[in-house]
Amino acid sequence: MKPFIRLVSLAAVSLALAACSRAPEAPAPQAQDDADYLASIEQWREARETRLRDPDGWLSFAGSGQVSPGAQRVGSGPDNAIVVPGGPGHWGVLHLEADGTLRFDAASDAGVTVNGQAFDTVPLLTQRDEGGPTSVHAGDLRFYVVRTAEVYGWRFRDPASPSLEAFRGVPHFPVDPAWRIDAQWEAFPEPQELQLVTSNGTLDTVRVPGRATFERDGRQYALLPVQEKEDDELFFILGDRSSGKDTYGGGRFLYAALPKDGIVELDFNKAINPPCALNGHVVCPLAPPENRLDLRIDAGETTYPLVK
Repeated sequence: MKPFIRLVSLAAVSLALAACSRAPEAPAPQAQDDADYLASIEQWREARETRLRDPDGWLSFAGSGQVSPGAQRVGSGPDNAIVVPGGPGHWGVLHLEADGTLRFDAASDAGVTVNGQAFDTVPLLTQRDEGGPTSVHAGDLRFYVVRTAEVYGWRFRDPASPSLEAFRGVPHFPVDPAWRIDAQWEAFPEPQELQLVTSNGTLDTVRVPGRATFERDGRQYALLPVQEKEDDELFFILGDRSSGKDTYGGGRFLYAALPKDGIVELDFNKAINPPCALNGHVVCPLAPPENRLDLRIDAGETTYPLVK
């Protein structure tokens, strides 16, 4: 081999070896940001599903119905006015007075308790009352009364409910970082009131502190959030063109941190099914007309298969 050719060959080998030993290039900043974001969404999903698996979560509801004025017997037996799916045949008698006062008279042999104590009769609070609702327990099972507007209803929880036993996670669209949007925030001079229709047809008046606007594909959109108190996070109930097709027809929920420097982050990958989409024994607000967008949002949770 001629010396020049030999030197060139050795140089090529040296360059090849150097290339093989060179440290891999660091990922581009955007790629790393996306990877970190996808990991954060996965972590968020795991936390949400952990909450849904809680025996005291939305999926533990196993019975529900409306409470009529007067006295109604409660129990698992078919001869009761309110038939619950478990526990003693006769729990006792629920009384709803004309002024909205509630009490529960325990059946003598039922063994039911309130706050771990046996009782003969006890006043009941709803979730609208401070310290409520008052739960009547039969072992791990519990019965209580809720109020939506002026409508009273009963709820029954079971930590081994069919919905909880059947839970295998919530389906969702593929995560897309492009659906994490910085929206412009317009605070109202004074909070406005908005009426929401609930899934049982009642009306609920809520507090709206402002408006979030954003652009997508050259069009402007606006959403009104609910905020119970001034320092609470923003709560959006929204519908879009996927509603009733790939997502729950009544809309989805989206929570957002308080605005910062006039910007509120709307991460539609965190759009979730409302509780009534997960369990038919739950009442929840539906998306108002103002928040039904002429836009298909292929992000967040999709339709959940309800347990019959």
